[in-house]
This record gives sequence, structure tokens and C-alpha cells, in this order.
Amino acid sequence: MKHRIVVLGAGYAGSYVAGTLARRLSPADTEITVVNAEPDFVQRLRLHQLAAGREIDAPQLADVFAGTGVRLCLARVTAVDPERQIVAVADADGGGELGYDTLVYALGSHGADHGIPGAAEHGFDVASRPSALRLRERLDGLGRQGESGRVLVVGDGLTGIETATEIAETRPGLSVALVARGELGAPLSVGARSHLRQACDRLGITVLEHTAVEAVEAARVLCADGTVLASDATVWTAGFAVSRIAAAGGLEVTENGRIVVDRTMRSLSHPNVYAVGDSAYAVGDNGRPLPMSCASAGYTGMQATVAIVGRLTGRKIPNTKLEYLGNHISLGRRDGILQMVDDEGQAKPKYVGGWKAARIKAAILKMSLWTTSHPTFGLPKRKHRLAAAPHAFADKASRVAA
Repeated sequence: MKHRIVVLGAGYAGSYVAGTLARRLSPADTEITVVNAEPDFVQRLRLHQLAAGREIDAPQLADVFAGTGVRLCLARVTAVDPERQIVAVADADGGGELGYDTLVYALGSHGADHGIPGAAEHGFDVASRPSALRLRERLDGLGRQGESGRVLVVGDGLTGIETATEIAETRPGLSVALVARGELGAPLSVGARSHLRQACDRLGITVLEHTAVEAVEAARVLCADGTVLASDATVWTAGFAVSRIAAAGGLEVTENGRIVVDRTMRSLSHPNVYAVGDSAYAVGDNGRPLPMSCASAGYTGMQATVAIVGRLTGRKIPNTKLEYLGNHISLGRRDGILQMVDDEGQAKPKYVGGWKAARIKAAILKMSLWTTSHPTFGLPKRKHRLAAAPHAFADKASRVAA
């Protein structure tokens, strides 16, 4: 029986791992299945642009994996049982179970409300395509009212900054405010912080620094200092969280639910489970945990792939780079910031700003989409056989109707 590899999630990390494994491993020995809730690939790096009103490509996953040998299962993952090596899924037919021999956990992350009352009920976010489209519909409605709607973006991380600047530039009729818990752009260099402030001034964004939100209501936000901020659309961008599925399944996870992995992205508690992307708690080459980011998805995906191929085929497992070089921040369509960081994760004094930074960010987005849409392009054509007959469950365990 073939060795069953199941990849959970078809984002940047999951798509890369599935496509690369399909190119490197012989289909005579292996069977690769990707499980994803949505039928299309989501450009998460551009969801703030989608929410603001831009049209963003969303390639169909069936087309992405066509001809690769990868099987696509359109379903939502509901549970993982690493002891039985089973994944429970829910789909249009009700759901069932998938058995695996090697599991790649790449379910990514979603917006975190941090327990703030009303944030989930009344806030909008750009953490998924459906939620970004929901925000877009709200912004469209404000525009049709013919008056200056008030948009309040809570959170001054990269997502919050990109969302606020994109909405302000794309929809100049709206009044946009950005709520920062501390100093705006605090992790950036002095020059980059100045550039960011100038961009906010140019776009007419009101910046509220050192402001903590205590509650979100339908038409206003309540702050810890007693300030009440009127809002027709509150966009919550104050961090991300991962699914609790891994923790509920008994995998060793951090306090916030990320799977603890070794240098090869293999789970410390369950050796036949690998975690990549935002779901993995991986320590980089500088001794610091990799942040949740597209760059980290790429590095962890590459490391997991060579580790899986090496272990299954009896080859040496190389250590790929696990580094974080910096942040690319878009400030609308024609402006941006490229901020490099040192080995301690601190901003270097120099930065690139303006049109040049915007072009670099646009090129990265374009390259990310193209490589994801062509998962096996440029990879070695030689497909390795497994070193030994892999363990597998009986046929009836591979999928059992719920």
C-alpha cells in the first residue's frame, strides 16, 4: 500500500509542500492529498487590498494541482487524532475521516480578538477571503450613503498599517483612523517611522497612539482611558491566532496553540507530523522564534519538504535557512517601506521607502502568486522511490463516511 501524505491547508506553505513532494517522490510509492476548505488559493498578503475594493486573483486549486498527481479534498478540518493517524473533515456530503502516514499541518492562522468584548461580533477583519469581502461590502455601503463614513482600524502592526493606508487611498471619501496601542511604527527605524507618519498625513489618516481598546460596539469603540470613538466600520487587526485543533488532538503546542517542532519542522510529540507556516513554533537560525509571516511559511515549508523526502527515501536531511530578514509594508499602491532587521530582530538604521519599496513589495506578491500557481515548476524531475515499504492502514481507514 502507498505511503499516504496528507497536507492540511493550501496556503503559501501548504501548496508549496504538496507540490514539491509530488515532484520529488514517486507516485508508485506515495499518495499526496491536500485538504482545504475553500476551492481557490487565497492571496492572504493582499486581502487588505481586496477589502478596499481591488480585484485580486484567486486561482482555483483544482487548476493549481492539475497534472501534479496531488489529490484535492475540499473540506474543513474539524479534528486531528495523531494516535490513530486520522484527520476528521466536514464537507458538502457531511464529512468523514482521512488516514495518513505522514501529516503536514499547515492550517495557518486567523484574527485574534484577545477576548475584547464585541470585537468578534461587531468588528471586521482581513484574515480570510470571506471576512475581507464582508468588509468590502460594508465599505461599499458607506460609499453609497453619500456621506463620509468613519472607518476605525484597531491595531498598528503590519496588517493594520497596510489596511488603513489602502482604504484611505482607495476610498478617499471615507474618514480613516488608526488606533495604535503604543507609538506608531515602534518596531521600525527612526527614518521609517518618520516616513510612515508622513504617509498617514498625506492620506489623511488620523493616528491615535497609546490607546487601548476595551470594547467594540456596533457604532463605537470604547477605550481604556474613557474615550469613546465613533465608528461605522471597525476593522480589527490586533494580532493573529492559530486553530485549537492541534492542541485538542494532543500534539505538543505552545500556550497559544502553535505546534512545537524540531529543526526539521517535525513535531516533538508525534514524529510523523510536520508543521509549517503560522501553525509551527519554529526557532530560527538566530535562536529566536520565527514570526508568523509569508517569509516564515516559505522557509519552514522548504525545511519540512527536504526532511520528509530525506526520511522517506533514506537520504541525508540538509538544514535549509530559517531566517527573518525584514518587513515589506505597503502604504497604498505607490508607497511602501522595506525595513531590514538584524539577528536580534531589531530594525536596522537604514530603510527603503517610497515608490521603490512599493515596487519591491509588488514584485514579491507577484512572485508568490506565480510560484504557488505553478507548484512543481523548476523542480528536479527525478522522483525518488521510498527506502522501504511504508506502513499504512487498511483501505477502510483512509476514508470512512461519518
